[in-house]
Amino acid sequence: MSADLAELTKVDSAVSGLSSSPPDKKGHRRASSSATGVWNINDLEKEGKELEIAKETQKLNWKLNTSPSSIDEKEALKKLLTNPPVKKIDLHFPLGLEVTARNLKGVTIKDALDAIHKQFKKKADDELENPVLAGFEWDKEESWTRLIVHQKKEGAPAGKSKKGKKGED
Repeated sequence: MSADLAELTKVDSAVSGLSSSPPDKKGHRRASSSATGVWNINDLEKEGKELEIAKETQKLNWKLNTSPSSIDEKEALKKLLTNPPVKKIDLHFPLGLEVTARNLKGVTIKDALDAIHKQFKKKADDELENPVLAGFEWDKEESWTRLIVHQKKEGAPAGKSKKGKKGED
């Protein structure tokens, strides 16, 4: 029996024929699929670059618990949410809820609305105090890496739009 054990320790099939280092050839790894010119929000903060939010978000009159695809202005959904474009951004609600919109090619208005809708799709209209999106605000003093979501009671009649809080400092 001891002869068998000695023989087994000499030939271990797990290591036999392999070098001690792993093989150099690795499988194909896809390079980052982010588009050129799209920023990481933290890099923008380091460089002190200012964010500009697309003004179209103020005119959408979109109910948070309805699908973003129900919006009539389909072209507005394709626009980038911020300039310069970012890979991800946190959207902060006044009551403390925070959702993150992500897109490696640059977060679009639709990406932001999708992230918000995911949180509110199961809510009934009467459960939401302010069910309509009024727009986004970027306050670099409060937080460079997130946008504040503004809501309102009801959508404005067609042709009118609520002014954002851009001018306040």
